[in-house]
Amino acid sequence: MGQQFVTAGAARARVGELLAAVDAAYAEMRALCLDEVGTGFRLELAERLETQCRINRGLMYRVFAQLADPPDEPAMVPAVRDRLWARLRITPGEVKRRLRVAALLRPRRRLSGPPLPPVLARVAGAVESGLLGEEHLRVITTVMAALPSAVSVTDREAVEASLIAEAARSDAGIVRQVGRRIEEIFNPDGHYDDQDRARRRGIHLGDQQRDGMSAISGWIDPQLRAYLEAVTAAVRPGRHLPHTTTDTTGTTGTTETTGTAGTAGTAATAADTAADGVGDIDTGGVDLRSAAQRRHDGLTLGLKIALASGRLGSHRGHPVTVIVRTTLGELNQAAHAVADPRVSMPGPARTGGTGVLPMREFIRMAADAIHYLAVFDDHTERPLYLGRQKRIATADQRLICYARDGGCTAPGCGEPGYHAEAHHQPAWEDGGLTDADHLFFACGPHHSGLTEGRWQATITPTGRLAWTNDHHPPTVNHAHHPEELLRAHTDPPEDPG
Repeated sequence: MGQQFVTAGAARARVGELLAAVDAAYAEMRALCLDEVGTGFRLELAERLETQCRINRGLMYRVFAQLADPPDEPAMVPAVRDRLWARLRITPGEVKRRLRVAALLRPRRRLSGPPLPPVLARVAGAVESGLLGEEHLRVITTVMAALPSAVSVTDREAVEASLIAEAARSDAGIVRQVGRRIEEIFNPDGHYDDQDRARRRGIHLGDQQRDGMSAISGWIDPQLRAYLEAVTAAVRPGRHLPHTTTDTTGTTGTTETTGTAGTAGTAATAADTAADGVGDIDTGGVDLRSAAQRRHDGLTLGLKIALASGRLGSHRGHPVTVIVRTTLGELNQAAHAVADPRVSMPGPARTGGTGVLPMREFIRMAADAIHYLAVFDDHTERPLYLGRQKRIATADQRLICYARDGGCTAPGCGEPGYHAEAHHQPAWEDGGLTDADHLFFACGPHHSGLTEGRWQATITPTGRLAWTNDHHPPTVNHAHHPEELLRAHTDPPEDPG
């Protein structure tokens, strides 16, 4: 609805009347007894109150923008800021933050001619309508500010629209994940190159306390994170408990290794091979690493040997290892970029957890061993082949889920593949088949929701899983595939089938 232009006196009087009406309505609602209204009505009430709170915040940003640059008075002076801080009882830092955000959401005045649109015009409309919460707004403005200056206006608008679309169906945590992955698309090398990461890596071990515990802090590189994610996924509840041994079936007792890791001699050979070259730095015979860097590299070596030994058992059907997913086009481009500096390096590959692997790091790891590498076609997103070294995959279908789904397929869920279960669609008890095209990732709580009937799912014509419940139409989760959000503004919408 457009703004109504009235005299200043009439506007002040009308706004006062409306604010008094809002105060009176809230006072009456607070006095009402809501003990017998039912859970369904309470859910509706919570949604409407949240929307009203967001609309109120949009009006607040409008007021802050006009306080900073009043259309009818001189620009804000420090005394006005002090009065604002005192009357609202918020910190000076929060006053400055709101002023900065308001400047992004309100039209920009210029010396002559009509006002310019807001810097974030789409976000401004979403805030005004009550679609975005405060955390949504923080995440979106942060992502937009982090985009490289070389990104075109059209791409910026597509990113802005994609983030708003995700915020309309997900919480701010999911939007933050999507925003981080969108940034990887436009800024694949991040703010640091390989040498920067090498300098920053390091683990600091604090003094041992009286209870025997020690604090640990520092920065780990993408390779160590990938190993750490895989090992952490293996040490799930009931497995690898301290001071006990666990076989590959999860039974506590004598340690046994099964599968293609083979005998103990084979496992030792694999561990020795994995140790070759780990942490080697050509410095003319002098190790220039700091103690923190050596400690970091030692942890990397230990995890690499542990993964290669075959003695970590299995994780959801296949030996504990690092899962890496990428496309054939990205793999070919990365191989050319390593040899030819004129070829740009593609965006990072993704692990089965929440981590990313810069392609140069990924290629270095592949020189030793990428235990499972799922390569997908760029256009059809169908699996082309599964590269395997040292071990034969015992659950190829699950590896396909890593590459196709990335993580839990439930809308708005950010749980990675390492934490997901394989769901049959149709359900196993309904005659579902254990085929790759009928298995999809779902985290434990969402999988239980499907089993108990709180959610329903259907396979789309493109082979994805769309979820629905009593309140939402069938929806595909794009949280693990931010590039799909960008394509959605140029491609026709996917039919859930």
